[in-house]
Formats: sequence, structure tokens, C-alpha cells
Amino acid sequence: MAYRDVYKSWQDDPEAFWLKAAEAIDWDEAPTKALFDDNAPLYEWFRDAKVNTCYNAVDRHVENGRGDQVAIIHDSPITGTKSQITYAELQTRVAALAGGLAAQGVTKGDRVIIYMPMVPEALEAMLACARLGAIHSVVFGGFAANELAVRIDDATPKAIIAASCGLEPGRIVEYKPLIDGAIELATHKPDLCVILQRDQHPCDLSQDRDLDWHAFQEGTNPAPCVPVEGTHPAYILYTSGTTGAPKGVVRPTAGHLVALNWTMKNIYNVDPGDVFWAASDVGWVVGHSYICYAPLIHGNTTIVFEGKPIGTPDAGTFWRVIEEHNVKSFFTAPTAFRAVKREDPAGDYVKKYNLDCLDQVYLAGERADPDTIVWMQDQLKKPVIDHWWQTELGYPGVCNPVGIELLETKLGSPSVPLPGFNTKVLDDEGNELPAGELGAIVIELPLPPGTLPTLWNAEDRFRKSYLAAFPGYYETGDAGLIDEDGYLYIMARTDDVINVAGHRLSTGGMEEVLAAHPDVAECAVIGVTDELKGQLPVGFVCLNNGTTTSNEEVAKGCIKLVREKIGPVAAFKLCCIVDRLPKTRSGKILRGTMVKIADSEEFKMPATIDDPAILDEIKVALKTLGYAKS
Repeated sequence: MAYRDVYKSWQDDPEAFWLKAAEAIDWDEAPTKALFDDNAPLYEWFRDAKVNTCYNAVDRHVENGRGDQVAIIHDSPITGTKSQITYAELQTRVAALAGGLAAQGVTKGDRVIIYMPMVPEALEAMLACARLGAIHSVVFGGFAANELAVRIDDATPKAIIAASCGLEPGRIVEYKPLIDGAIELATHKPDLCVILQRDQHPCDLSQDRDLDWHAFQEGTNPAPCVPVEGTHPAYILYTSGTTGAPKGVVRPTAGHLVALNWTMKNIYNVDPGDVFWAASDVGWVVGHSYICYAPLIHGNTTIVFEGKPIGTPDAGTFWRVIEEHNVKSFFTAPTAFRAVKREDPAGDYVKKYNLDCLDQVYLAGERADPDTIVWMQDQLKKPVIDHWWQTELGYPGVCNPVGIELLETKLGSPSVPLPGFNTKVLDDEGNELPAGELGAIVIELPLPPGTLPTLWNAEDRFRKSYLAAFPGYYETGDAGLIDEDGYLYIMARTDDVINVAGHRLSTGGMEEVLAAHPDVAECAVIGVTDELKGQLPVGFVCLNNGTTTSNEEVAKGCIKLVREKIGPVAAFKLCCIVDRLPKTRSGKILRGTMVKIADSEEFKMPATIDDPAILDEIKVALKTLGYAKS
């Protein structure tokens, strides 16, 4: 069937479409109905089913005679090590870890925070929680103690599973002091911490709370898979909101299984047994969906990569991994390829490797600029597929559906909506806009299976954040347009969440940190366009009267503060001291106008601006940082 036929089959009978897709999952109790709408606009999928994610991702492949197939390849150029784990070995390891957790009282519905580097044990921890019906929340190892503490207080975990350290090129990131600091800051105190000791930097364990990863499993019974309800949360994943408080996206178990399994063939065009590689991190939704769950549910081999696109050791690392491990489909962020392109503009490293195994490349996490896509296509001679989705959605909503039909690609567009996603562009009043006109990108309700049904312990915030602005629709927070062929173009964010190297970060959260500096009276953070990372945050700070600290020292202190409170992931390195900020007469800071000045774009003088002369001062400040060039 062609794409339009498949999409129409979903439109004509969504219930039948998703029940058919559900047949690929092994159920303890199969669903008799797909959609439950009795609590609309809060929808539920496969509510009457019983199922276990870990069984579908691991055990069933062993039982079906594929236990000897490699499930996980770990490739760490940072440590210079490589290893493989078969499905049978993975089953043994996950059941043992789950048994250790169960012996410590972790049961269905308990929350477990996972704070791990890119090692196979990170996936084992996720799967062990799923085996027990525990709800995991993975927190990226780059986040600081304060950010981890916020998540501990929101999720109230019974346990934390962590490693002694993470590894970056040339440095070791000690995790244990961050965990201890977070627990000290948090109101909620977890019962236990399980620590994987890494040879590169073992840590001291506290007797009252910490358990060694291997030792605590000894003498316990391997845990069986616990069936859970279809709507039972598989995990909570925190994403930046428009305020400093993160939003806990909930992922429902049954819809997650059905949707992810469907995407592996229809979008990524891989068959069971093929090697699939998503070069991301388990702390982000790509890591959840396409390093851990989807490949394993579908019976693929997945790669856990501990390295960087450049510098570990060079710009040929991606191509080495693809050739060596026979990767068929590869997925990463545009930022990674911009870094590779900067290091290897002529593609000399690409030519060193045989990439015949590679069928296509996928990009997501931020807008893929046409220059990077064209460069990649020229170098790789493979289809380069940009696609769009969000943490909230959990998997692609707009993509060229390669496994169904390779459509025409249009530079700047992630292509067309997939089954389940009726995507539209609306004006501020909620009216649908004609082709080619810029507006708010929305998705008609109900969202398809596996997307967020709500936020963790925050239903009112869920309604307000996603459903209130356009009744009957999910508000994506992105602005863009749809062309006459139905292709979507993402043009900008409609809120203050910026995208730094594929990581969504809240400028509001950074402003909260800056405002806490003792010398800061007022501040604003904007995202400016950056060739490598997509966007970078720039801070503007007004000082308290009578401050004796030098401007340079205040700027350094602000940068240090953001690094401590949010982490290096924020890439906050640009901070300038200004006398005042441009505002409307009602006191609203004109961040959008500041962004246009920074990016040297034309802008219309806001009619409500308090004092137009302030914009000239902002322009001068930005020029000292290398922006506002025209």
C-alpha cells in the first residue's frame, strides 16, 4: 500500500487501524477496544488490556528461538571497549536486576529514578523497572543536583539507580556527589540507591542507603514479568516547560508498545534482526524510544554508543560504527552532523569507510537546515530523512514514511503527517489557515496511542499547557505552515523553550537562576541562532544599584550559576550587563524583538514599547558578543 492509502485507512477507521497494529504485541489480556473516550478530552488507549513491556522487548524473542541474536551492542570510543549482549543474556541480566529490586521492596507502581551514562546497564535498569511494573524516570547525567532534586520531589521515587560516574572526552563526571547533593536538597528521600561502580572512577557507598549493583542481586530470585493495565504508566520523562518547573510526561504502557513497534518498519524501514542505531542519550525521549524500547520490542539489534560525533577520536566515528556493526538505519540530531561537517567539510572521513549496509539516515531534535541535509546527501549518497516529533508524542508525528513509501523530499520540511496525526495550522483565533500561511501547529484530538495522556500529578497543567488554547486540538508549541501538498514546515517555537543541540531548554528556567544572583536586579534570556548547536542562550542582566562587583565578575558568576543549577547541557556562556531591558508599557520584556536583533532580522518596532532607544543599547551589547551584525 502507498502512504496515502495507509493514511486514509487510518482516517476511515482509526479503531480498526490500531487494533490491527496491536496484533503484533504479545498480550496477557488482548484489548477488545482501542480508544476509550469517556473522559474526553483526556483519551485512553487499550485500557482493557494487560501486558508487560519487558516481556515484549526481551522474553518473547528468547521464547521464539532468537535468544542467540545480539540485542545490544555497546561501543565506547571513550573507554576503547566494545561488547555485545544477546537476547538470552539480556533476559538473564534484567530478570536478576529486577529480582534485586523486588527484594528491596520495589513493586508495581513504585517510581525509580535512573541516572546513568551510556552503558548497557542503563537499558537493563529501564527494562527491569518495566518487568516489575515500576515506573522509571530517567534523568540525563548532565543535569546538576538542583535539577535532579526537583525531579526527585515530583516523582517521589522509592529507589535511584545510578553509576559512579559518566565519561566525557578528557574528563570524568562524578555522579555520586550530584546524587548525594540532590537527595540533600530534595524533600522526598528515596529508600535506596543502587550504584554501578565503573572502573574509571569507583565511588564510596554510604552504608545506610547505597547498594552495589552486583552485590545486591546476589541470592535473590530472578523476577518474572508483571502484567500491567494498558494505561499503566511505563515511565515519566521530564521536559522543560515555559516556567522553571519541568513537566513530567507520562507514557502509557500499551499504546507505547503498539505505536513504537509500528514505527520500526513503517518509518525506519528495518526488519527484525537488522541493526538500528540512534545516536542519542537515554536521558532524552529519543533514547527511551529508539535506543531502548522500539528496537528491542521489534526484535532489532540496538547500539549504545558512548562517544561524540567528533573528537572520539575524530569526525569519522559515526562512519566507523556504521561499517563495523552493519547499521541499516541511523538516527541522530542535525547538531551532530553540523559538527562533523565543520571538522570534515570535504567528507574525507566518509570516504574511508564502506557504508553499503546503510539504507537511510534520519534527523530529528531540531530543525534540520537545508545546507546540512544537502551536504550529507552529497557525502553519503543515501536518503536523508528529516522528521518531527516531541517528548510529549514519544515517536514521529510527521515523517517521510520510508517503510511504506519513499516520498519526494522537500528541503526544510519533515514531510507529511503519519497515521494518527491530523496536523493543522491555525491562527490565534483557532481558524484553520490556508496552505502556505504561518500559524500555530496543532494536532486534532484524540492523539494516537503512545502519546502523553496527561502530566504526572498535574492534570490541570496538562489541560492548560496543551488543550486550552485550541479546544479540540493538542497545541504543539511550534509555529509553521503546511504547503499545498500537505508537507509541514516547522518555523519556530511559539513559547520560550529554546533548542540547544537538540535539547529543549527553558529560558524561563535560566532566568530564575540568574535572578537569584545577589547582584542581579532584572534579567532576560533569549535563544540566538547558532550554526553548530541550532540555538544558544544569551543572558541580559541589569544590576542592583550600588553594586560594587565589576560587570565582568557578575557575568562570570551568572554563567557559573547556570552551570551549577541547570548543568553544562544549557551551554550558557554568553552574558552581558545592560542598564535596562526593552519592555512594553505594561512591563512585558520584548524577548522576540531581542531575538530578531541578535539574528540580524528585520523587525517592526513594537507599538507598545516603553522606550525605543533601549533597543539600540541591546544591539550594542549583542555586537560585543558577535551578534546583531547588520
